[in-house]
Amino acid sequence: MLLTFVIAYLAASIAIGLWAATRVHNPKDYVVAGRSLPLPINAATVFATWFGAETVLSVSATFTRDGLGGIIADPFGSSFTLVFVALFFARTFYRMDLLTIGDFYRKRYNRPVEVVTSVAITASYLGWTSAQLTALGLAFSVLSQGSISLNEGIVLGTVVVLIYTVWGGMWSVALTDLFQSVMIILGLAAIAWLAGDMAGGAGKVIMAAAEAGKFEFWPKGGAGEWLAFSTAWLTLALGSIPQQDVFQRVTSAKDERTAVKGTFIGGIVYFLFAFVPVFIAYSAVVIDPATTQLFKSDDVREVQRILPELILSRMPMWAQVMFFGALLSAILSTASGALLAPTALFTENALKTFFPGMGDRRFLVTLRVVLVVFSMAALLFALNSRSTMYEMVQNAYKVTLVGAFVPLAAGVFWKRATTQGALCSIGLGIGSWLVMEILFADAAVPPQLAGLVASLAGMLAGSLLPQRYAAPQQATAKPGT
Repeated sequence: MLLTFVIAYLAASIAIGLWAATRVHNPKDYVVAGRSLPLPINAATVFATWFGAETVLSVSATFTRDGLGGIIADPFGSSFTLVFVALFFARTFYRMDLLTIGDFYRKRYNRPVEVVTSVAITASYLGWTSAQLTALGLAFSVLSQGSISLNEGIVLGTVVVLIYTVWGGMWSVALTDLFQSVMIILGLAAIAWLAGDMAGGAGKVIMAAAEAGKFEFWPKGGAGEWLAFSTAWLTLALGSIPQQDVFQRVTSAKDERTAVKGTFIGGIVYFLFAFVPVFIAYSAVVIDPATTQLFKSDDVREVQRILPELILSRMPMWAQVMFFGALLSAILSTASGALLAPTALFTENALKTFFPGMGDRRFLVTLRVVLVVFSMAALLFALNSRSTMYEMVQNAYKVTLVGAFVPLAAGVFWKRATTQGALCSIGLGIGSWLVMEILFADAAVPPQLAGLVASLAGMLAGSLLPQRYAAPQQATAKPGT
């Protein structure tokens, strides 16, 4: 019955996605859904795309192992991103009427800045997308009781997501996200109620976590621990801002007000609901303390089996159906967005640079080809990675933190930011980060923090020093005006 449900659910998702593809008539429909999404769908896309595999499986397992301080990056940092974008960036992005975030770098600076930042942002999606594909593989492996291996499941999951995303683009993502958001909320809420009851009540679960020290948030060590803690938060909180998937959700809204409200609501709902799988995972420990043996596995990805193992071994069939429906919803909604975002960015802002006369029809075909190619790259990354989903997601945003955030923020908020400053910022930020990662990865100062500081210094020095050349500047809309 469970496998029948899963097959039916996947078929329904594909059907919705293919039906949505009938709305795609040009690149604007494919990338930003024609800038026509109403508030409920817009907020649902923000929530569902952010609420991914790592939230359900990896954030919850990390809390169970490391406590509240261990999940400072997600959901604390990632939720901050959405709220911060809603308050300070959404209006600017929407008013500029851009197709991708790479267009911002071209209009504010110049073509070289556009190409370099777009390539860097595209590369950052490998880790994020691979985390979702790994989760699909894990789900299929657990559901088949090992008949499908993890790697076989990853391949199968990639094919499923590709089928509806490659044709419908943002319209498929938006409409499937709405359907999947309902499944996530209803499914996980029902499981949380049942798991708490099986553990002896929510109060008992919370008390057990408190007694085990899981609610300790702030570091207790010296400067090194504080730097690591702060950098983990910064990596997602700021590194997620210059991302195409966030930008697409803002600019897919039907109007500026919807863009702001949808992003803000999606961020708040995400933060609050991210603790539901955390509660379920710790309920598993209270129900069966032997679950903690998973932490001793040589394969760190085994830790992520806590929730699926609990559901399959302890809960009735209806609960299994609800959980895997919610899990597949979380994964599919995020995976589809994670494939579409870098595809649109690379095609529009890197590839199109070499083919300036590309018409709408050819551009749509190119978008779909690039999406398949990027999917294959993410698939290879997922098959060969031994990191947890949580680690994949954190690593994904290092490159955008050091190479794209400062030029974006300075371009919006600092009128004196120049093209020379942007190039210096990108070069020093990425260069310093790479040197630190290769030679001083275990230094007290995390590599991405050193890269962020260098990026800021490059922007200031490059913009304030005499300019070697005059680059055309185009003013952006002031936030809040």
